[in-house]
Amino acid sequence: MKKEQQNNQASHPWHLLEHGFQAEEYRLNATLFSLGNGFIGLRGAFEEGFDPEPFSDGCYLNGVYASEPIRYGEAAYGYARNNQRMLTVPDAKAIHIWIDGERFNLAEGELLEYQRHLDMASATLERTLTWRSPRGKTIAFKMQRLVSQTEKHLLVLNLEITPVDFDGEIRLQSWIDGGFAQAERSDDPRLASPIDQQDIQWRDNSADGAYLALPLQVKSSGFSIRCAALHHIEDSSDVELSNLRSEDCVAAEYRIKARRNQLIRLTKYVAYFAEQHADPIETKALRHYLERCAGKCFADHARLQREQMDRFWRESDIQVSGNHRLQQGIRFNLFHLFQSLGRDGRTNIAAKGLSGDGYDGHYFWDTEIYILPFFLYTQPDLARGLLEYRHSILDSARARARELAIKKGALFPWRTIGGEECSAYYPAGTAQFHINADIAYAVRHYSQVTGDSDFLRDKGAEVVIEGARLWMEIGHYNSRRNNQFCINEVTGPDEYTALVDNNFYTNLMARAHLEYAAEVYQWLQSFDPAACQGLAQRIQLSPEEPQNWAKAAAAMYLPYDQSLGIHPQDDGFLNKPVWDFEDTPKDHYPLLLHYHPLVIYRHQVCKQADVVLGLLLQSSAFSVEQKRRDFNFYEPLTTHDSTLSACIHSIIASEVGYREKALGYFQQVARMDLDNHHNNTQHGIHTACMGGTWMCMVQGFAGMRLQDDTMHFSPHVPRGMDGYQFRLRFRGRTLALDVKRDSASYTLVEGKAISLLHGNKPIALQAPGKTLTFEITQVAEVSQ
Repeated sequence: MKKEQQNNQASHPWHLLEHGFQAEEYRLNATLFSLGNGFIGLRGAFEEGFDPEPFSDGCYLNGVYASEPIRYGEAAYGYARNNQRMLTVPDAKAIHIWIDGERFNLAEGELLEYQRHLDMASATLERTLTWRSPRGKTIAFKMQRLVSQTEKHLLVLNLEITPVDFDGEIRLQSWIDGGFAQAERSDDPRLASPIDQQDIQWRDNSADGAYLALPLQVKSSGFSIRCAALHHIEDSSDVELSNLRSEDCVAAEYRIKARRNQLIRLTKYVAYFAEQHADPIETKALRHYLERCAGKCFADHARLQREQMDRFWRESDIQVSGNHRLQQGIRFNLFHLFQSLGRDGRTNIAAKGLSGDGYDGHYFWDTEIYILPFFLYTQPDLARGLLEYRHSILDSARARARELAIKKGALFPWRTIGGEECSAYYPAGTAQFHINADIAYAVRHYSQVTGDSDFLRDKGAEVVIEGARLWMEIGHYNSRRNNQFCINEVTGPDEYTALVDNNFYTNLMARAHLEYAAEVYQWLQSFDPAACQGLAQRIQLSPEEPQNWAKAAAAMYLPYDQSLGIHPQDDGFLNKPVWDFEDTPKDHYPLLLHYHPLVIYRHQVCKQADVVLGLLLQSSAFSVEQKRRDFNFYEPLTTHDSTLSACIHSIIASEVGYREKALGYFQQVARMDLDNHHNNTQHGIHTACMGGTWMCMVQGFAGMRLQDDTMHFSPHVPRGMDGYQFRLRFRGRTLALDVKRDSASYTLVEGKAISLLHGNKPIALQAPGKTLTFEITQVAEVSQ
């Protein structure tokens, strides 16, 4: 965003403001001003429209997609067959406006006043403006909208128009518009692919006065979608209502005899329902639903919205004192995470959330490693839903494993929506087998934090065990490495290094996965023998398999170079020349858009944290000195071309004493999208980076680690802040931390007594309301 706009935002820790319309930032702001509720995502495009070029400024439904075959020039056995692309559903926010025959459009006329305001405290968006038409007629507008946090299927728009200096006719056309804007074909793999319009089958629509309905069927994926709208206009005298309709559009047209300084208010209630291979809702029930919702005015829905958001912020906010700019960035990120998260156990959270169709709306490993921790420690029920989604696609993961000649277990898709592998480029997709271990890590993390034995018995154990069987199929005991367990031809998190032997991160996480799978099997035998026997029979699990997992874990090979004192990223990484960073033009980043993959693969260069991420996730396995040596080696080789990278480097930098580096990385993370650091936020937010914001604060600056079911803290306050506060949920308890420059206070807000560690000092909070305060010893910056 523009510098002056950033400065305006910095003074509003709860608000995002656009002072003065900036046409060149329209697409970027369409992302930043998005609203969502985990099911519906509505981009912040204008009701009246603006963008002269085709661009997806519509609405998305989480988990709703179109499917099409992936077309390869040279295909091979086992390649992913189909892509699933998040669908742009009919745009029901569209309201076209005519002032005595002149179409309202900010590209014409004179804009006298303008402000757009996203209130993160209430999850509402408001735009106010005064516009003079080319013929000299002045009119004042206020547009408000919300995507309901209490009604999954509902969004509400409120339009207020006041003629300033004339009497005349105002014509409003309120549309449900199915004329989808097409994504442009691009060589950028981060962008969306076009949808075949022949895949959309329009069904009988309805335009009955103030009620509109536009149903459709997605032939390729079997989704039935129902979109409907109901309008209410105040003071219906001097109003003529008629309808317009075509195959893919329906509208209610209001012709109003407007009078100078008299307010006209139109409220539009919109509902979206979707179901796969079934009708989501009957026609009469759909209209009845909207009539019930229309029983409340916009202000009533906004009040309910604020109550829901108050609960969210009470549980999840991070308060920063002394830096409004960072405070705004943190809240913006947490706000968008909440808006984007699927909450039904059948949907997940896309890499771009519900704010854009980048990456085709796919779900990645981002969820388990970068996003789940925030929800796990603040709203654990929502975290459980994310893991239930993984269980729901187990059959697809089993089928994918068989395609890769893996006889037992499951291979989770690298990118997907409905469960099928959608990654056409297997070196940076299917080869990232570590996703199985990432999901198992998340199940273990969830179980440690919540103590939810029912989930582990009913779903989690199956996810962990089926995922662990993969390692025994693709790994082997290597006689050339003293019979250590090795895993070949994989890709780790660093996508600038592909198809390698013994990627350190993969082997490290596979070891933890195999250990945990053996533990879970033993636990299930003891906790519920019948459930254990039922699972073993269902998946044909032999008693010897858990023993073999433990044996493989104990023999796992982890690359280590004695001369450098570091963990090589893989067996061949140190044999490659270092990338010529000095002579690489700045405009050639990200490298993936300017160099063939083979050029990149031949060099020591990292797209993102790989070894460094392993140091965080398996923190207790490494000394601070070892982490510092590995960080020192890999940081200069890392381009951070992925937005997943800076947060991990910030956390480890905090731990090893590089406080200035930690702050520098965090400043990028906290405002990654607000300041459009990667120049692609116009295609949607970066949800993993947003989750990384929470991780930087809690795991980085507060130093939180979970070890042996005990939370450890080692807090400090970085330069540029005066302090910070946040809450955590742990085993049914709520804990509050208040960190200042010279002290850290721990309060048990609710729940049973809890034991913690502050540094190396044990803490026992015995009862709710109990606070203990400890001095923070200032540690000098460590030189790198």
